[in-house]
Amino acid sequence: MSQINKILVANRGEIAIRVMRTCRELDIETVAVYSEADRTSLHVRYAHEAYLIGKAPSNESYLNIEKILEVAKNCGADAIHPGYGFLSENAKFAQRCFEEGIIFIGPNPDVIVKMGDKIQAREVMSKAGIPVVPGTDGAITSEEEALSIIKEIGVPVMIKASAGGGGKGMRLVKNESEVVSAVRAARSEAKSSFGDDSVYIEKYITSPHHIEFQILADQHGNAVHLFERECSVQRRHQKMIEETPSPLMTEELRETMGKAAVEAAKAVKYTGAGTIEFLVDNDLNYYFLEMNTRLQVEHPITERVTGVDLVKQQIKIAEGQKLEFTQDDLIQKGHAIECRIYAEDSDNNFMPSAGKIYKISEPLGLGVRTDGYVYEGYEIPIFYDSMISKLIVWGKTRDEAIRRMRRALYEYKITGVKTSIKFLERIMNNKNFIDGNYDTHFIEKNQEQLLNNDLCEDCDDMVIIAAFIDYLDKLGNSEKNQKEFTAAQSRWKKIQFINHF
Repeated sequence: MSQINKILVANRGEIAIRVMRTCRELDIETVAVYSEADRTSLHVRYAHEAYLIGKAPSNESYLNIEKILEVAKNCGADAIHPGYGFLSENAKFAQRCFEEGIIFIGPNPDVIVKMGDKIQAREVMSKAGIPVVPGTDGAITSEEEALSIIKEIGVPVMIKASAGGGGKGMRLVKNESEVVSAVRAARSEAKSSFGDDSVYIEKYITSPHHIEFQILADQHGNAVHLFERECSVQRRHQKMIEETPSPLMTEELRETMGKAAVEAAKAVKYTGAGTIEFLVDNDLNYYFLEMNTRLQVEHPITERVTGVDLVKQQIKIAEGQKLEFTQDDLIQKGHAIECRIYAEDSDNNFMPSAGKIYKISEPLGLGVRTDGYVYEGYEIPIFYDSMISKLIVWGKTRDEAIRRMRRALYEYKITGVKTSIKFLERIMNNKNFIDGNYDTHFIEKNQEQLLNNDLCEDCDDMVIIAAFIDYLDKLGNSEKNQKEFTAAQSRWKKIQFINHF
């Protein structure tokens, strides 16, 4: 058993700070690494030590394995926590950590390889008796083969990248005429995103729920699940809202799927914190989708209903300690919801909105938690994912949790960039969401109600522009000021006109 005294967090943003917070509680020193674009990022200030590792693009910094290992060795780090994204599911990185005598806080490289390849993962789970979505047993070798397979199993189907994730390398085929173009497009995107153009075919489940089970497994053969998370509210196959318990779940289904998740983890000798992801159809049939061999973005809602610090458990498992609880010790208490706050224009096809944050006021109060990394004056870089924080609430019931999330979103104020806050508020007020009547197509099915119809949402802009006009007026009549003054007045009149009707 190894005692960890210093951890390098090979990540950035809110997850880096999240890991560091638990480390401070455990009296473990933390090391931040950062790119040139992240010199002023909060995780750099929060850590005990911080080191520049490269230029802004992630392939020159956060994906630079040798540079990160060099820093870890030079600063005397015992272990590396990869967070999620970047190198968290990179088997080569895990292997290089092992070769350098540094603990990788995650599973061994062989498991990452097995579960990172979606085709291999399907084969492993099928052999373990876990239901998988009907489809090909391996990668398709040609467009002609794809067409032949689709004729056999019928449309609709999904063309999916073997090394895929985050919605990359995926194409929905609704009729046979789309097969050739879909295969080519999926392969091209898979090659550019993952360096691997292998694709396979799965039968498309028409109205699925995306449900994942959190698992923990130690190095002594013990494994438990920490119940499910409902992750069906998505845009572009990326999650926006997660909750636990799932409104779809029955006690019988929870027990069956939980056991399947644990068996799936044991089948690959998994160690650490991970998730087994399933699709569930309208008849409550469930199918293995994939395994994430890392911590998930939405892990805080599981922590809230179980009382288990998942990062703490990751560290203890990495040290070689046994799990301190059994399945029977774990219970769900209350209901938790997480909303992902993106810097994006949700009403303009979810376009990213990088820029400088002028003002920020985060929600507080009973049952509210915010995991973020931005602050007033911080400039959001264009190089990374647009998520800037996660808003987590807890309530005794689902209804109370929804009401609390509404209140928290109302209190959450950010100016300078567009965010998903208003869009998330509309979801919390949507009848189908309130009734638990939703699947992975929720956003497109409710698009008309979720798009910005509330013109008074511009009222915040009115206050800002009014103050800006007053400020410019006091500066004088330079040519530059006059242009800005005229533009601000034009915007002001437009908003006044819209809100009049």
